[in-house]
Amino acid sequence: MPLLLLKKISNFMTRPLPGTGRSKSSQLTDVFPKYHNDVHKVFVIFGGDTSERQVSLMSGTNVWLNLQAFDDLEVTPCLLAPTKGYSSKTEPDNKEMDVSSRTVWSLPYSLVLRHTTEEVLDACIEAIEPTQAALTSQLRSQVMDDLMEGLKQHDWFTGFDISGEPPAKLMLEQWIKLAKEVQATVFIAVHGGIGEDGTLQSLLQAEGVPYTGPGIMASKTCMDKVATSLAVNHLADLGVLTITKDVRTKEDLLNLPIIDTWQELTSKLQCDTLCVKPARDGCSTGVARLCRLEDLVVYVKALNDCLLRIPPNSLSKAHGMIEMPNPPPECVIFEPFVETDEIVVSAKSSNENTRHLLWKGQSRWVEITVGVVGKSGSMHSLTPSVTVKETGDILSLEEKFQGGTGVNLTPPPLSIVSNEALGRCKQRIELIANSLQLEGFSRIDAFLNVDSGEVLIIEVNTVPGMTPSTVLIHQALAEQPPMYPHRFFRTLLDLAAERSM
Repeated sequence: MPLLLLKKISNFMTRPLPGTGRSKSSQLTDVFPKYHNDVHKVFVIFGGDTSERQVSLMSGTNVWLNLQAFDDLEVTPCLLAPTKGYSSKTEPDNKEMDVSSRTVWSLPYSLVLRHTTEEVLDACIEAIEPTQAALTSQLRSQVMDDLMEGLKQHDWFTGFDISGEPPAKLMLEQWIKLAKEVQATVFIAVHGGIGEDGTLQSLLQAEGVPYTGPGIMASKTCMDKVATSLAVNHLADLGVLTITKDVRTKEDLLNLPIIDTWQELTSKLQCDTLCVKPARDGCSTGVARLCRLEDLVVYVKALNDCLLRIPPNSLSKAHGMIEMPNPPPECVIFEPFVETDEIVVSAKSSNENTRHLLWKGQSRWVEITVGVVGKSGSMHSLTPSVTVKETGDILSLEEKFQGGTGVNLTPPPLSIVSNEALGRCKQRIELIANSLQLEGFSRIDAFLNVDSGEVLIIEVNTVPGMTPSTVLIHQALAEQPPMYPHRFFRTLLDLAAERSM
């Protein structure tokens, strides 16, 4: 176990419990870190129980670390614990849970830097379990004594800084009340679920707690892909297009003859290849290309079997791992699959320092992703990135957010998108953002016609990925002057604070 974790547990074991005679509010502030009055408090919340929870951990950790650069901020990382028993130390709970009763953990430094939300949760539970904590404290003392004995002979060694706080456990409702009491701003990094569908926003707004990103209604609208399309349908004459959709319930897909469903879909949507995605979920979760009836059979079976992922190349067209929503969606959307021009970064030639960009440009459509930042009604489009897929036709979660996977071209090469088309694209992106009443920041995924600058909207993410390798970071750096990550996240935080004034 890391020394930092050992020291936190030791401190917790010697700390008295909050007194019973004080107010509930006073007890709340006792279990969280002691704040100084001359700094602004920030709670960064991440985790949850969607398929994007590991990306959320990376996003929240990145935001937290970057905001450490500011002396006037006191930033606390907070884990929104899952409800489904993901931790190996808790029993699964399949019952619907009141949202305000969800658990939030305030995390010390040592517990944040873990690989998965499950590891973080396990460490939190272990840290406050009396028997385990006592054993850990004993082991910690032995290790520290051995280290002290070996280092005290060196003149440069003056001892260890072992002060710190243990993890603290609160219900979500209590956590929000604490945020209100200490006048904290909440930086939301919970992707999907209650972090992105307006639920968390509604709870925070009811208590007057400032938070990052769009408000309640915009979050609700953008979480629903059909509602998003309906909200921008009136922009067609202005170069903002939407894709025809057919919504089917999981129950219908399971109970109706699959061949009839396939024939109805291809006939109604007038296409041979379909794109299927959950009606209410974020990013690439559950998105697949279906080229024939057998592909639909595989996808429906995955829904019926509650698979967490569809293995690579299970469908007729080569593809990578397809992460599936958990629990399975009640409704899915079918759309015509939009063929874009393949962009390939070629292998190195005889000149080892040279790579070539290969693009035939036949359909004249490319896939883009672009961040928008600003206040409601005056959102600013960052420079769009052209996405390059490494496996299959749909970007995986890893290709979007994990370093070393996927390729994004920021800004798009002039050989693909002219400055004129790029300018028209950015105007239309801003039009979409303002029509949807976005504020703070969001990310819009779309197809771009490289000649006309027309935009065919795919989806809007109101809590986009904020990992070190996400395109939002690249796009902020492409601004003039460049906006470095710590300044970018501070800008998003300041926008949230300004909105609440």
